[in-house]
Amino acid sequence: MPRTKTGKGAGGAGSIRKITTTKNGKTYTYWQGRYTEGFDPGTGKQIQRSITGKTQKEVTQKLKQVTLDIDNGMYHAPCKLTLAQWLEIWSKTYLGGVKPRTAHIYKSDIRLHILPALGAVRLEALNAPMIQAFYNAMGAPSEQNPEGLSAKTVKNVHGVLHKALQQVVLIGYLRYNPADACILPRIERKKIKPFDDAQIAAFLTAIQGNRFETLFILTLFTGMREGEVLGLTWDCINFHTGIISVEKQMQLHQDKGSKGYELVSPKNGRSRTIAAAQTVLARLQQQRRWQMQQKLLLGSDWQNPEGLVFTNEFGTHLTKPTVYREYKRIVAAMGCPNARFHDLRHSYAVAAIRAGDDIKTVQGNLGHATAAFTLDVYGHVTDQMKRESADRMERFIRTVSVG
Repeated sequence: MPRTKTGKGAGGAGSIRKITTTKNGKTYTYWQGRYTEGFDPGTGKQIQRSITGKTQKEVTQKLKQVTLDIDNGMYHAPCKLTLAQWLEIWSKTYLGGVKPRTAHIYKSDIRLHILPALGAVRLEALNAPMIQAFYNAMGAPSEQNPEGLSAKTVKNVHGVLHKALQQVVLIGYLRYNPADACILPRIERKKIKPFDDAQIAAFLTAIQGNRFETLFILTLFTGMREGEVLGLTWDCINFHTGIISVEKQMQLHQDKGSKGYELVSPKNGRSRTIAAAQTVLARLQQQRRWQMQQKLLLGSDWQNPEGLVFTNEFGTHLTKPTVYREYKRIVAAMGCPNARFHDLRHSYAVAAIRAGDDIKTVQGNLGHATAAFTLDVYGHVTDQMKRESADRMERFIRTVSVG
């Protein structure tokens, strides 16, 4: 590939030159600017860098900015890594403090979405419009996804990419995070469908004698998440005070070579306490007696080293699919085939608010980060309570009105 140089620079910029190259019989021309980044501390020699552009003006502007950055101490050496190369480094080096399940989700988002679209782009070439176009394409209809990917999926992928690029900024490979300026699609919150009073009564009737009856009751009347219920251990229940400490959850791992299920910290890494109703505590006492009987019956064949509250007849932990299938069978028989296990948590929250619990208490029991989030999810319940309050006031007004 022959290369020729023409010109010694223009406008006093002696470090800028025009370069002509030939490749496959075609001639290409571009401009190159060279500058001194500093000195090698080992040899004392100058460290020379170059920048290129399609026009002399473009290179001149780039060179001025580089010179200004060097003078102001804001200069960062160009990063030659592609996004794919950096994400591989980031995945192996910077996810040590992340839960295994979360790390698996991050890596899946990288493999399925980010790498195919942006993996070959060099870090220094990434910009906000490029990333924004990637997000827009994710949400657009395609042959594989006729309705496009959901806004939540786009937001999750953005979270991974932004976090990885933020580490690039902290290291000094980039001056700013190009994902900062991107606009994400608005997530439409799905309407929750908690059980009403009649459905709760029907559900309690349907689960009588079921092997998971206590598990369902605990979920329905404490609002604990499914993983938190499956990961509950006896040392987290104080029968004297009636307090349940939510300190861990049972989490499924999907990476090869890892344990299928493992106890990890709760969502958001925050533990919390819940004051359980006496009916719930009584059911848990029954569950403990059943386990003690199983332990006596099986002897050394009983296996429950973690002290889990909910196990099978041999002391082994329960799996989410097993519990979920049984739940779906029950609600289908009730005439509610679309009911989700998570709707038990929603049912608790709605019942608690209607019973008069303040939002702060409900927030703490549910483990939400803020009361504002709880209000956002269950605000319609408080609106209903306000209307009921207005109706009560109207009845009172009519009793004291004259004429």
